[in-house]
Amino acid sequence: MSVPETGHISIVRHPTPLGGLTLAASERAVLYCGFDEPAQVLQRLGGGRPEAAAGRVPARHALLDEARGQIDAFLSAGRRTFDLPVDFRLASGFTRQTVTALDGFTPYGRTATYGALATRLNRAGAARAVGRALGANPLCVIVPCHRIVPASGGPGGYAGGTEAKQFLLALEARDVS
Repeated sequence: MSVPETGHISIVRHPTPLGGLTLAASERAVLYCGFDEPAQVLQRLGGGRPEAAAGRVPARHALLDEARGQIDAFLSAGRRTFDLPVDFRLASGFTRQTVTALDGFTPYGRTATYGALATRLNRAGAARAVGRALGANPLCVIVPCHRIVPASGGPGGYAGGTEAKQFLLALEARDVS
């Protein structure tokens, strides 16, 4: 569910088997879940103005706590989907169109190709553009771009690196078999 929101932003770094994930949220929606460092995310959220990004690291934040719990459960095969409000403000244009098209496209434990997603977007032949857009997914793991792979085989690229993508694909494959 996409919930646009402005105002106070909170951010945390969360250790996972994939490596550290940075999570950012407003009071109403998760804005970012990915591999960038918190300072980079704060700069993006603050529009590049250091004063806009200052002082946004909370001790406790209910939505970030819930996101961390759901991510941990997902990464331990205790959960297959996420139930979090999200805001795609960090995804622009084609990236937003691409990552929102993932909703319901590839179920847990399955994969689809970049080309198949391009076709879903009525952009047949734009598989590379789809791959670049997925690489800019501001909500990795929560919005499962890792399930999209090249037609030629192999895992393809991933913002968290090939090992992280292989971990996610193997986790889901193991859990459904």
